[in-house]
Amino acid sequence: MSKISKTITAEFGPNYKEAKIGDIVILAQDKPLLLDCGKEISSFPIAYKAYGTLNEDKSNAILICHGLTGDQYLIGTHPVTRKPGWWEDVVGEGKILDTNKYFIICSNVIGGCMGSFGPKCINPETGKPYNLDFPVVTISDMVRAQKLLIEYFGIEQLFAVIGGSMGGMLTLEWAAKYPECVYAAVPIATAAKHTAQNIAFHEIGRQAIKADPDWHGGNYIAHRTLPSKGLAVGRMMAHVTYLSESGLARKFGRGLQDKEKITYGFDTDFQVESYLLHQGRAFVNRFDPNSYLYITKAMDYFDLDADYGGMLANAFKNTKTRFCVISFSSDWLFPTSESKHVVHALNASVARVSFVEVDTDKGHDAFLLDEPEFWETLDGFMKGIAASRFEDNIRKDT
Repeated sequence: MSKISKTITAEFGPNYKEAKIGDIVILAQDKPLLLDCGKEISSFPIAYKAYGTLNEDKSNAILICHGLTGDQYLIGTHPVTRKPGWWEDVVGEGKILDTNKYFIICSNVIGGCMGSFGPKCINPETGKPYNLDFPVVTISDMVRAQKLLIEYFGIEQLFAVIGGSMGGMLTLEWAAKYPECVYAAVPIATAAKHTAQNIAFHEIGRQAIKADPDWHGGNYIAHRTLPSKGLAVGRMMAHVTYLSESGLARKFGRGLQDKEKITYGFDTDFQVESYLLHQGRAFVNRFDPNSYLYITKAMDYFDLDADYGGMLANAFKNTKTRFCVISFSSDWLFPTSESKHVVHALNASVARVSFVEVDTDKGHDAFLLDEPEFWETLDGFMKGIAASRFEDNIRKDT
């Protein structure tokens, strides 16, 4: 199995640097991939990171699907931020997703900006970045591209597909479209479709980017600018939706930032203001604005109910996949009611499903944080399906 590794130049605004992007493979070289928008793409790059070792019969592979602003760097030092990977607490030697046992794969979605085919890639017809000439992609398109990557490894069935938020959407899409390829699925803090409220929040973020004069209709690279203010505002607004009121109150309250009294002005008075400003500035240094437009739109278009005639249960008819659906009590972006909608559909399709609502005040982002009950739930499910797979194999051999 040959690997194509590249060092790509990542243009992350003022903190310009070269980033070593994991492994990159060129997919769809023999047959184009048809996108939902009607366009075809071929010979396109997918960037991924793999952890652990694929066993001889290729039965120990787990695909981790990242969220909206995530990427393939689950563990280790991120090449751009220099911070630890986003699931260091869950993935690694001796951890819940033990790299001594499992072959863990995480790929940057198409439309992304960490090495996979996205708006910053060079359009061979123009010799310039695609920018807004990049085709609109959907969650389904992202999964089709991931399936090509899995086929590249020669894997016929994934032991599990796991993801939170947008990653949970990808997980549901995998289980619906390719059930024979998914032994177990863990959709976390997610939904089968985006609500009007979530679409509204995304549109505010997109409009903030587009309103920045440095956006230049998406052609900011040619103008050597970056719509950093618009992107930062979009990130700040979105980040609030990932938290909870009780969590914000516990962490910040009305505490003042490096001062003893309010200033009666428009400087940063409160700790929560400073926190959001930091989140916005840090995001600008690692994420491409056009990718943000494309990926948020992909989430908005996601509607698994509609794909199956308005009956979500039809998406999982006769499935043999084992499911563990997890929600968080204080998540108001993807509330527990959305997870229950998925669970009810799985029950209606007589699927094997367990459901846990984790009691926490950490909001939507709880799956990325220190949340023991969530870890215990995931750990218990993984051990359970490992035992089920072992029993299944014994039955096949007898």
